[in-house]
Amino acid sequence: MSSSRKRGSSTIKIYNSQYMENKKHLMIVVAFVVLIAGNLYFSMRVVSAKGELASARAIIAGRQENNRTLDFLKMFVRDVIKSDKEVDFDTRLKLENAVRELNDKEVLVRWQAFVDSKDEIQAQVNVKDLLELLVAKASLIPTK
Repeated sequence: MSSSRKRGSSTIKIYNSQYMENKKHLMIVVAFVVLIAGNLYFSMRVVSAKGELASARAIIAGRQENNRTLDFLKMFVRDVIKSDKEVDFDTRLKLENAVRELNDKEVLVRWQAFVDSKDEIQAQVNVKDLLELLVAKASLIPTK
């Protein structure tokens, strides 16, 4: 009887050790799955954050461009539209440099049309077109 008890107890020990080994493997697998899920979650968050960062940078760049356009518009109104006298060379040079710093071909074309106006009527038409474009660019209103 004692021999059968020993066999029974050794069978239980083997069963218990296999159970503990299986439990250990299960815990490792669960931990591995949790770690993979966490990595996937945080990877998705990083991709999302990168997208939001790119969007924010685009908005900032657009606002900086708007600010440059508004600065030129203010300078133009102050130094040309509101001026009681003819615009001097230094002011023209300052305006020319400012319009080129905008890096906007459409604005530059309208500026050149204004500068190259042959008479006052043509200059008035060209300045209206230039002002309309500057306001549209500054406020992000689509132009015609």
